Amino acid sequence: MNDHSKHRYFAGFDWASDHHDIIVVDEFGRIVADFQIAHTTAGWREWREKITAWPDLAVAVETSFGIVVENLLDSGVTVYPINPKSAKCYRQRKCPSGTKTDRLDAWAMADALRSDGHSWRPLGPKDPLIELLRILCRDEVQLIEERTALICQLRQALRDYYPAALEIFDDWTAPHAWAFVERFPTADALAKAGKRQWEKFLHTHKLWRPQTSQARLEAMAKAGEWKTSAPVVEAKSLYACSKIRQLRTLESQLQQYRKRIEALFATHPDSGLFGSLPGAGPKLAPRLLGEIGSDRQRYDEPQGLQCVAGTAPVSFRSGQISKVYMRRACCPSLRHTIHLFADHSRHSSVWASTYYDEQRKHGKSHAQALRALGQRWIKIIWRMWHDRALYDANLHLKNQISHGSWLLKVNIT
Repeated sequence: MNDHSKHRYFAGFDWASDHHDIIVVDEFGRIVADFQIAHTTAGWREWREKITAWPDLAVAVETSFGIVVENLLDSGVTVYPINPKSAKCYRQRKCPSGTKTDRLDAWAMADALRSDGHSWRPLGPKDPLIELLRILCRDEVQLIEERTALICQLRQALRDYYPAALEIFDDWTAPHAWAFVERFPTADALAKAGKRQWEKFLHTHKLWRPQTSQARLEAMAKAGEWKTSAPVVEAKSLYACSKIRQLRTLESQLQQYRKRIEALFATHPDSGLFGSLPGAGPKLAPRLLGEIGSDRQRYDEPQGLQCVAGTAPVSFRSGQISKVYMRRACCPSLRHTIHLFADHSRHSSVWASTYYDEQRKHGKSHAQALRALGQRWIKIIWRMWHDRALYDANLHLKNQISHGSWLLKVNIT
């Protein structure tokens, strides 16, 4: 709830890694304070002492999370996050010449909050469980990206000295592929081990399949046909084994994250809601809950959530020109989660699969079709979220029938 009228003083807080510039204006726009604090415990004590002169202080800052925001909230002020692009426009309104200083940024934000803040949304109290879940899920994604980078480096090393390994295994996120290189680090080591050891390896790791085992054994037998110099083999085999050790350590950490996230997710009242979504599963359901949260007042309508998720397009109309663009000003982590969920949902939901296929038939790319599907899913999720109701495929079908959805016509034909 934004009670902007109660504020008599407004501050622009231009934050940095080592210091922060602050300007405070009154309700008439007059500058009443202009100072700088260090990003230290002493600096934040100074901040708390100074703000006692301005009761009910409202603060505009170019971020909505992090240690700066936490210290601002802890000091008792009302925090209004502002998008960096909006902050830039407010600065240009004050100084169209293009001049930029930290002091100017702070002044522009303070005056913008004074004049336009009635339509801004202040930061409210955060649910500690949601906050922890969101951070864990985002960190998990970063670890997965690090694993992907290591796998790319490993594959490149194998391509340089051991191409046969890439023919034998396709999925290098699987630990059994790493175990193969550890057991047979070079083509010579593979040849010396012999067919009996190859078969034993496949059986030990439960990889023996009638449809793939013979092809793998043939690729192992031909591994020595690749000609690579001895120095390259010696150096790159050591490098590949080093990357595998890093991957094993990272994988163990990912498993710990997964257990912690699943345990935390199970304790939240909305876990059943997000867990009921088709295709969400144990990985995407916690991410959806962490990104969307549990504050129902945050999104009064589905369009707000669609914009934050980046599925709602951006329109440009001027005279006879009319264009539609992909929305880029959004929450990247929520966009990524919705993209993955939409992709998984088409394998678990008939209407989602039909909708995706129709989008592709109309010339949309894979990403465009998933973005359009995500747009529809968010409207459903928002309704579920506000009603605190689980996903019901039969209810969704009933709603499609009552609204005469074109998807039903596609299914019939």
